[in-house]
Amino acid sequence: MSNDTQYHVTVRLARNYEFVAEFNDLPDGPSILLDEPEPVGTGRAPNAVAVLSAAIGDCLAASLTYCFQKSRLEPAGLTAHVTTHVTRNDKGRSRISSIDVELLPELPDANPARVARCEELFEDFCTVTASVRQGIPVNVSVKAPAIAGA
Repeated sequence: MSNDTQYHVTVRLARNYEFVAEFNDLPDGPSILLDEPEPVGTGRAPNAVAVLSAAIGDCLAASLTYCFQKSRLEPAGLTAHVTTHVTRNDKGRSRISSIDVELLPELPDANPARVARCEELFEDFCTVTASVRQGIPVNVSVKAPAIAGA
């Protein structure tokens, strides 16, 4: 018995540099339009770098939320700000050089010991970030929890 999980995505050319990504494992799920920024594309939709950035932010936020919930800390909200740095390599090709993620949780009843424990654990459970880190530095910071409604 294998522990492998597979995800199936189909990306089709729509026109010019616009592509549509369909998530085959979610037949009723929404498609995502992708486009390259100008001058190559029209910039009408996110490009692959932006989608990767969103995937990292989502994975980290979901992992932190999961840990909070398991620790009986119910977040009222959680925001992830992701900044992906793209630079040119020695051949002049664009490459992701690093990714910075800032997580801003809102916890109405923040138990400092439980929050600290989650901060120690959650990153290791984020599949996307742990995988990307094998080739790209990903820097994560969690801001002090905001008190919801304050």
